Amino acid sequence: MDNKLFDSELKVMDVLWREGDSTAKHISDVLKTEVGWNMNTTYTLIKRCMKKGAIARSEPNFMCHALLPKEEVQEAETDELINKIYDGSVDKLFAALLGRKKFSADQIERLKAIVGELE
Repeated sequence: MDNKLFDSELKVMDVLWREGDSTAKHISDVLKTEVGWNMNTTYTLIKRCMKKGAIARSEPNFMCHALLPKEEVQEAETDELINKIYDGSVDKLFAALLGRKKFSADQIERLKAIVGELE
């Protein structure tokens, strides 16, 4: 992903990822409820996402379509986190995540399965 999406832009993308293609008005209505943004704020963010190639717009009704899959954005954000905070070390990130809380037996089994798939 060439152009980083900022947190506010990710909120717009999240509506599209959850609900599929939506009008700008619908996105604005959802974000007014969830975040308290007015229509102008949301429309500005949609236009920024369009400039970055994350959203395509079509008529009628300013229909918005996500051009970036959520998984691609998650991967780019995770890579940035690992590089910025954990010196590029996945091991350090993993240790930090595991050290944060107690896991249930079920969660531990799922983590083991994930690690097993990597081997």
